[in-house]
Amino acid sequence: MVAPKRILIVKLSDIGDVLTATPALRALRQSFPAARLEALVPPNSAPVLAESPLVDDVIVFDKFQYDRPIDALKPSSLADLFRFARGLRRRRYDCLVILHHLTTRWGMLKYAALALTSGAKVRVGLDNGRGWFLTHRVRDGGFGARHEVEYWLDVVGIIGAVTEDTSLEMAVGENDQIPMTNDQYPLVAIHPGSGGYSLARRWSAEGLAQVADALVERHGASIVVVGTPADGVSQLASLMRSEAVNLEGKTNLGQLATILKRCDLFIGADSGVMHLAAAVGTPLVAIFGPSNHRAWGPWPPGGEERGTRNEERGRAVIVRADLPCSPCSYVGFSVGRREGCEAMTCMKAITPETVLAAAESLLQGKTNLQPPTSNFQLPTSNFQLPTSNLQPPTSTILGVRTDNVNYDQALSLIESFVVSGESHQVVTVNPEFIVAAQSDGDFRNILNASSLALPDGVGLLWAARFLSHPLQERVTGTDTVQRVAALAAQKGYSLFLLGAAPGVAVATAARLCQIYPGLRITGTHAGSPVLEEEDEIIRLIQRAKPDILFVAYGAPQQDKWIARNLERLGVPVTMGVGGAFDFISGRAKRAPRWLQRVGLEWLHRLYREPWRWRRMLALPKFVWLVVRERLAKR
Repeated sequence: MVAPKRILIVKLSDIGDVLTATPALRALRQSFPAARLEALVPPNSAPVLAESPLVDDVIVFDKFQYDRPIDALKPSSLADLFRFARGLRRRRYDCLVILHHLTTRWGMLKYAALALTSGAKVRVGLDNGRGWFLTHRVRDGGFGARHEVEYWLDVVGIIGAVTEDTSLEMAVGENDQIPMTNDQYPLVAIHPGSGGYSLARRWSAEGLAQVADALVERHGASIVVVGTPADGVSQLASLMRSEAVNLEGKTNLGQLATILKRCDLFIGADSGVMHLAAAVGTPLVAIFGPSNHRAWGPWPPGGEERGTRNEERGRAVIVRADLPCSPCSYVGFSVGRREGCEAMTCMKAITPETVLAAAESLLQGKTNLQPPTSNFQLPTSNFQLPTSNLQPPTSTILGVRTDNVNYDQALSLIESFVVSGESHQVVTVNPEFIVAAQSDGDFRNILNASSLALPDGVGLLWAARFLSHPLQERVTGTDTVQRVAALAAQKGYSLFLLGAAPGVAVATAARLCQIYPGLRITGTHAGSPVLEEEDEIIRLIQRAKPDILFVAYGAPQQDKWIARNLERLGVPVTMGVGGAFDFISGRAKRAPRWLQRVGLEWLHRLYREPWRWRRMLALPKFVWLVVRERLAKR
C-alpha cells in the first residue's frame, strides 16, 4: 500500500492501556517518518503522550459520556459528537488505526461510526467477527491469547509498520524533573490503588502494610506511597508501623514517572501506575486477581505465569493465586466479571509472605530465583494419568472441553487422582451447561480447566458425532457417584457429601452405605454456596479429611464454589454432582431405563417437575449453536 501521510491512532482507554500502545506508535513513527501521527485519547490518559515524540498531536475526547446508549443519545451529547466528527473529517486522515477489541455490539457501533465519519480510506484494527467496517483486519484471538502490546504491534504491522524496540515509553518534560534525594537503599514505591475502572483488582492495604514494614525492618528500605486520595494512599500509610513518604495527590503523571524511575522496586496491583513503572524500567511486583495477567501483565513478559520472575529482564514478578476460575474478567471475547466474584478468593489467597518473597528476589538481583507462589496451585488440565497409560482424547463443543471417556476409564482416572494426593476437580458437561457457558465465561473457564470433564447427556453425544469427533458413551453424574462409592468401599477411600436440601445428604449417605457395605463416609452437610458459610464448611471438610468430596449445589454454583476453594479443601477429588443426591436418596425418581437409553430422561424430569421448563429451553438453543458451528466449518 502507499505510505500514509496522515494517521489517526484511536486509543480511548486508561493510562495503562495507552502505555501498551506506545510500541505500536513507535513502529508507525519509524516506518512512516514523513507521516503526521495524531492520537485520540481520553482526558485522563492524555499526559502519557503529552511530551512524546511518537506523535505529533494529541486529540482529547471524553468517550466516557458515550459508554451507555442512553447517555450518548441525549441531544447535548449528539450535538457535541456531531461537532467532534466534523472536526475529525476536516483533518483529512488517509489512515485510521483502531487499537481496541470490539467486545460489545455498542462498542462496535461507536468505533464503526468513528471510522466511517473520519473519511479515512484505510481503516485498520482487530476483527472478532464485528470488524466489517475495517479495510485491513487482524484476527482477534480474544483477551489473553496475546499480550495487548503484541496485538497492537500486529495491527500496525498489517500496514507495514515494524520496530525492533518494543518497550513501553513514557516521555517526561523538563517541568516534571523534580528533585528528590534518597540516601537510604533500597527505595521502594508502593501503589495501593487499581485505577477507577475496577476496585476488585486491589490487594488488601493490610497486606501491603505488612510487606512494607518487613522491607523496612529486614532491609532498611525507604518506602514511598504513591497515588491519589481515591487509591487509599493515606490508609496504607496509617496501617504501617514504620514511617513512609506519603505522596498522595502530590504528583502529576510525569512527576510520578520521574519518582518511579528513581526507585529500586515498585509493588502494586494491576493498574496504570504498574504499567508506568514498567515503562520507566523499575523492577516491579505486580499483584493480579480477577484481571487477565496474560493480556495486561508487565511488559515485556517472561518466565512462568504463576508468580515467577521475568527471566528475560529479571525485572518483573507476577504474583497471583492459580485458581481455575481466575482470571475471570476480560477472558476470551467477553468482559466477564469486571468486579470479580463476591468471595474474591483469588485475592485473599495471596499472602504477604508471597509478595515479600517476590520483592526480596528482585532486590537481591537473583535472576534465577523463583519466588514461592501461594498454596493455591492450578490443578492439572493436560489430562495425564499418573498411574496408567490411559490418555483419552478430548472433544471441544462450542468452546467447552469434554473428555472422551467411558465409565471404566473415568473411574480409573478418579482412582489415580486419589492415589496422587493432589487436588483435582471433576465436572460433568451436558448441553445445558454448554449453553450456559456461552454467556458465562467464568463457568466456561472452570469447565475447561478441570482435571476431568465427564460427557453427560445424549444431546452431547449427538453433537459430538455431528461435529465429527464422537464420544464413547454418556457418563452421568448420578451413575458416576454410585460407581465411585463402590470403588471407595473396595479400596477403603472415604467420602464427604455436601449440599442438597436438609436431610438429603444424610439419606444419600445411608443409602450408599446400605448398597456398598464397608463404605466410609466421614461427613455430610447440607450447607449452601453462600459466602457467609464458606469458611466454616471448609473447616468442617478439612477436619473430616475425605478422599473424595461430592458437592450438590447445582451448576454452575457448585463448580464455581469448588474452583475457588479447591486447594483450601485439600481433597484429592472434588466433584459437582447436581441433583444426584435426590435420585440416590429416593427423593426424586429417575426415568425408566428405556427412557434413559433413548435419551428422553429430561422429558420424564420435566413431567415430574414442570417448573423446570425454562431450563429445557437450552436444548433447542444448543442444537442451533451446534448446527451453526458445523456450517461455519464447511
